[in-house]
Amino acid sequence: MRLKIALPTETLVDEDVVKVIAEAENGMFCLLPRHIDFVAALVPGVLYFFPSKDGESFAALDEGILVKCGSNVLVSALKGIRGTDLSRLERMVETSFLQLDESERKARTALARLEAGTLRGFRDLQEKTRG
Repeated sequence: MRLKIALPTETLVDEDVVKVIAEAENGMFCLLPRHIDFVAALVPGVLYFFPSKDGESFAALDEGILVKCGSNVLVSALKGIRGTDLSRLERMVETSFLQLDESERKARTALARLEAGTLRGFRDLQEKTRG
């Protein structure tokens, strides 16, 4: 199989592999060369892949999409880091990618407050024009 992991600014991985293990919202899954075509929404985590030549490799990925079509496994993610130290990559996922979710939650809360204030302002203006 040919694994290609694409980020917005670079191609993180583009090589032949014999197995890919990744995680979707409903759990971990494994892809082998004769696996049926497959699409999955990936959660932040570590993707394991096994190059044809030897051993295993890892890529810490933010959420993304994985598509297996024929002998190609294509992954698109916003952020990713390739490495050989699994524990270091797992820590990076926990501190970097999952922390971003907290920042996004805070930004959404601030935006909701701003929208609510704007709606209150329109309501008050509407009441003044009626009265």
